[in-house]
Amino acid sequence: MKPLTTGYIRNIISGKLVQGKDDLPIRHGAYRLKQVRHPYTILFLKWNIVRWEKLKPYFPLAIVTEREMDLKGQQIEDLTIIKVDNLEEAYWKFIDNYRSSITIPVIAVTGTSGKTTTKEMIRHLLSFSRKVAHTTSTNNSRTAHLTYLLSMDDSTEAAVFETAVGAPGDITNAAAYLKPTIGIITNIGEHHLNYCKTVEGYIAAKGEMCSALQPDGVLILNADDQNTKKLDLNSFKGTIITVGLQSKSDFKANDVCYSSEGMYMTVEHRQMKYRMLVPGLGEHQVYNALAAIAAVHHLGMELADIAVHFRSFPTLNKQLQVVEGINGATIIDDTWSITTTSLQAALKVLQAIEPAKKKIAIIGTITDLGSWGYTIHQRAGELLYQSKIDVLLTIGEHAKIMADTVSKKSTNIEVHSFNNHILAYEYLKSIASEDAIVLIKGDMLSESIKKLAALLRSKADKKKGTL
Repeated sequence: MKPLTTGYIRNIISGKLVQGKDDLPIRHGAYRLKQVRHPYTILFLKWNIVRWEKLKPYFPLAIVTEREMDLKGQQIEDLTIIKVDNLEEAYWKFIDNYRSSITIPVIAVTGTSGKTTTKEMIRHLLSFSRKVAHTTSTNNSRTAHLTYLLSMDDSTEAAVFETAVGAPGDITNAAAYLKPTIGIITNIGEHHLNYCKTVEGYIAAKGEMCSALQPDGVLILNADDQNTKKLDLNSFKGTIITVGLQSKSDFKANDVCYSSEGMYMTVEHRQMKYRMLVPGLGEHQVYNALAAIAAVHHLGMELADIAVHFRSFPTLNKQLQVVEGINGATIIDDTWSITTTSLQAALKVLQAIEPAKKKIAIIGTITDLGSWGYTIHQRAGELLYQSKIDVLLTIGEHAKIMADTVSKKSTNIEVHSFNNHILAYEYLKSIASEDAIVLIKGDMLSESIKKLAALLRSKADKKKGTL
C-alpha cells in the first residue's frame, strides 16, 4: 500500500477526527472486522458495538464510522476514530482516490475456465521486466478486491487480477475497485447458473467486462468461442484484440502439436510468425497462451522475448498434471475445478496423449448449477460418450446423471457410479495397469475427489508433465 496518513484519508472522505491522531501511518485497509489482521489498518466500520479485546492485538488502528462508537466508558489508546456522514460514500471516495493515484496497466482476466492459468502466464511474462501485483493463487473472491487494490503502490509497474463471476454484477463490482485498462475473456461456458439463472444471463455477466473498461481500454477475446460471439459489443468504444486457432484473429496459432514438454505452436501476428513452446498439455492451453501473448505484447513485449520466457513458465498443480500412479498407470490429475468447458478440454488431452492405452475417466459432480444441474450433467454425459473412453467412473449423486446418459447411449463404454471414493478406489486397483491412462476430473472442494486423486498418485508422485 502507498504510504498514507489518517489525516490525508480524513480530508479525502470529509471526516471529523473524534479521537486519536492525524499522523497515524496507514498500511492496510478493511471493511469487515475479520479482515483486520495487522496494526496500522483503517477499518470502515458499519457497526458501533465492537469486542475491543479482539482488536487490541492489531492496534494502532483507525476506524471510520457514521455512528457513535460505544467505547463502554473506556479511553482506548492507539485508536483513531473518524466520523463521517455517510460511510458508504466515504468508503468509495477512499477507493476512487487511491485507484486514481495509480497510473499503470491493470489487466483483469475472466472466463469459465483458464482464468488462473492465463493470469499466471501474464504475471510470469511481465515479471521479467516489471514489478507485478497479482491475484494470489485462485483467491478471486469479492472480499479480496480491496486487498488487491491496496497491493499496488508506487513501485508497482503492472497488475493482473482474476475477476470471477459467481453472480451478475461481480465483474462490475471488481472493476469499481480495480478499474482495469485491459480485459480478457478466455471463454464462456455454462457455470454459476444457480445465480445467473440462464446461460444468456451468464454470458451477460461475463460481458460486464466490456463496460468495466475505460473508453480507451483494450478487450481481448477468444474468436473461436461460440458464446463469446454472442456478447453485445456495440457500446464498447475501446480496442478489441482477438485470438484463435480456427477463426481469423489478431493472434493466431497454427501447426499446434503435443510434445513431452508441452504444446508447440506457431504464432502469427501481423504477417510475422514465431514458433513457441507452451508448457502444459491441451488445445485450451494454447488459447490461454494466446490471450497472455496478446496482453503482454500490447504492453510492449516482443514476440521473440515472449517465446523465450514462456519456456520457463511453471505449470499449475492439479491442472491436467500427469504423473505415474497406481499399478504403474498414467494418471492425469485435473482436480482443480470442473465445468463442461474444462471437461471437454481434459477429454481431448486424454485422447491425445498415449492414444494406444486403455482410457479410464473418473468424473465428479459439477457444482453451482442450480436448477440447471440435471441438464448440464446430461450435456457432460454427452461429452463423455463422444470421447471414446473405455471406462467411466462417476463420484457423487449428481455425477450419476452423466453415467446414466453414457449408459443409455453406448454399450462399448464400461460405466460405474459410486457415492464416495472408497469403493471406486478398490475397483480401480483391479483394472489400472501400465497399459492404462486415468483421467480424474473434479472440483477442489470435493473431498471424495481429492482423496481419490491422492490415492491414485500415492504409488509414485514422479512428475511426468503438467498443464
